Amino acid sequence: MRLLILAAGQGKRLKSEEAMLPKVMRRALNKPLMQYVLEAADFIPFDDVYAVVGFCKEKVIEAFPALNFITQDERKGTGHAVMCAAEAFKDYKGDVMVINGDMPLFRKSTLTEMCEIHKSNGAACTMGTFIKEGEIPPFGRIVRDGDGFVCDIVEHKDATEEQRKIRELNAGIYIFDSESLFEALPLIEKSPVSGEYYLTDVPRQLALSGKKTAAYVLKNEDETFGVNTEEDLAIVEAILNK
Repeated sequence: MRLLILAAGQGKRLKSEEAMLPKVMRRALNKPLMQYVLEAADFIPFDDVYAVVGFCKEKVIEAFPALNFITQDERKGTGHAVMCAAEAFKDYKGDVMVINGDMPLFRKSTLTEMCEIHKSNGAACTMGTFIKEGEIPPFGRIVRDGDGFVCDIVEHKDATEEQRKIRELNAGIYIFDSESLFEALPLIEKSPVSGEYYLTDVPRQLALSGKKTAAYVLKNEDETFGVNTEEDLAIVEAILNK
């Protein structure tokens, strides 16, 4: 298995331009956010770890020189970030875990269990989801087909009133059959609103081509927390302190 970390984000709400640091290099308890991701996935050798970098990429490369790096010159969404890795993965026929570098709370036990389930389910993709109690945040809603497989991820802004009642949400972590992933990516369309390409559109494309996306429901909602603001960073540090 390979690991692909999405690490090109600037993090404007984290005032990254002032600090001249990419989002994944912001620190929680004095460690870069991306280091927590690498520690959780340390069962994957560094030779098989790839990071898509962009803003202040030199800082990431300097901090983690043993990794393989792919540059995203223009940030056109998560789907585009993964597309940038197509050349590096063209001769690879195994599985690839895709994770955001600003999500430091995933546990190794979660990632290893997700890998085991992916191996056993025969699906082209296994994605992490979680069930939200109480007020539902504006995350992508998971739409399943009659057999229980994921056939779509509907973003909050595009969801119908009925779809907004769905409590199963996208956790932002995926394991793909690499060949299926890179066959599907050129077929997704850019958002008419943002002009970006979203990785969340891949499960729909896989379903259209007759391939399955399974869901792995995370047991701990805290693991799905990403860092976008200074307030988020404070919350992450409080959770890590526990």
